Amino acid sequence: MNKENWQVPNYAANELNDRSRNKYCVCIPVINEGEKIQKQLKKMAAISSNIDIIILDGGSTDNSLNLQFLEGLGIKTLLVKKDSGKLSAQLRMGFAYALEQGYEGVITVDGNNKDSVESIPSFIEKLDEGYDFVQGSRYVPGGSEINTPLSRKLAIKLIHAPVISLIAGFRYTDTTNGFRAHSRSFLLDPKVQPFRNIFSTYELLAYLSVRSSRLGYRVIEIPVTRAYPKGKIPTKISPLRGNMLLMKILFNLALKKYNPESNVEYQKGAQSL
Repeated sequence: MNKENWQVPNYAANELNDRSRNKYCVCIPVINEGEKIQKQLKKMAAISSNIDIIILDGGSTDNSLNLQFLEGLGIKTLLVKKDSGKLSAQLRMGFAYALEQGYEGVITVDGNNKDSVESIPSFIEKLDEGYDFVQGSRYVPGGSEINTPLSRKLAIKLIHAPVISLIAGFRYTDTTNGFRAHSRSFLLDPKVQPFRNIFSTYELLAYLSVRSSRLGYRVIEIPVTRAYPKGKIPTKISPLRGNMLLMKILFNLALKKYNPESNVEYQKGAQSL
């Protein structure tokens, strides 16, 4: 495992429980989710014997990730980002830590209590079967959506999923869903190189969907449930700004700007090592 040119945010690692013999871990990116992440972690405690849980905190200030609380639930590690970047930076931090710990695969799920965490064993099953990228979808048979905002549903079905599918050469149905699994071999492939600063916001989610298929890795979608609360949906990014950002990412994907060979600044840095 060559880490010389990895670009990983600075972070603090709070290791709360010993490493188990589990092959896989689940990484949960979160920031200021209050009771939602606490409720989710309590649900996940029921399956914690089958998988190690690692929390990727973007800098929460709401005391929802109290160390004593987390330790009591059997959480393996709390990673706290001490650097710039948003979701993709948190994922880079989590992937790097998980690979260094020797896990054979990494499952990711959001920390806002919207996802069917009871589906995690299905992701483990697919990793065991040899799949390298497993996308959770509410839109395949057996999947379910609850209270999905109409604007988001239309954006996924009419824009995001079709465009990602076209670029990837694989038919995806739920491309903004962060409930996924990744094999160790896929994340460590030199042709993937997820540990780059170019991945800061939501770029890494879209990039891994495309790159996995284009490089010939085994890809599959499996059914999950995603439930939004009734009423107004709280969000940390405005719909207009979020949609513009997603469109920019799709445009860059189509131009292959995230591919390692196209990332000129990164390649110069790697060659200088």
